[in-house]
Amino acid sequence: MERLKVLLVNGSPHKEGCVFTALTEIATTLKDEGVDSTLFCVGNQPVAGCIGCGACVGKRRCFRNDRVNEFVEMMDDYDGFVFGTPVHYAAASGAMTSFLDRVFFIDEFNGDHFAGKPAAAIATCRRSGGTAALDQMNKYMTDCNMPIVPSQYWDVVHGNTPDEIRRDTEGLQTMRVLARNMAWLLKCIALGREHGIGFPTHEQHTMTNFIR
Repeated sequence: MERLKVLLVNGSPHKEGCVFTALTEIATTLKDEGVDSTLFCVGNQPVAGCIGCGACVGKRRCFRNDRVNEFVEMMDDYDGFVFGTPVHYAAASGAMTSFLDRVFFIDEFNGDHFAGKPAAAIATCRRSGGTAALDQMNKYMTDCNMPIVPSQYWDVVHGNTPDEIRRDTEGLQTMRVLARNMAWLLKCIALGREHGIGFPTHEQHTMTNFIR
């Protein structure tokens, strides 16, 4: 079996802040399970939102040449994904929201390269709003045929600083359980593929609205 790889996406403007600390716990556990991981930072530069122009269709590339295109160029090399965000006003950060809007729009209209790849969302917050942010982020994955990896509780770690995150023993345990579940699912998928069991072939997506 080839080495399995997970891409950990840090949607915080702070490179080594709370989200980084939570993702590091996941990365350490994945390594213990024989799964490699890479950290991808959305960064602290402005990330424009998707304007629905369709310029990416057929090109698999946004006309805005930024971190979104860098992510899309490398995503095929990974078997699973964890998307992490700080909580800003009971939602994912603005940069992470814009990033995900564009990444998933590009994927949806250029071949569904995410389909069949396990993914999870995690959030860090000082006090509350974490489950609302998770609900927002999980919708991207369910829209693109991605199995969502569970844990023992909602994937939230509490703290306002990296040190406080490290003191949330239950939150970090939740991250470790998530990582082990991710490793298990990736191995099951890889083993199934070796025995001729691949991801289902789906019908072409029929898009309608409420008037037709």
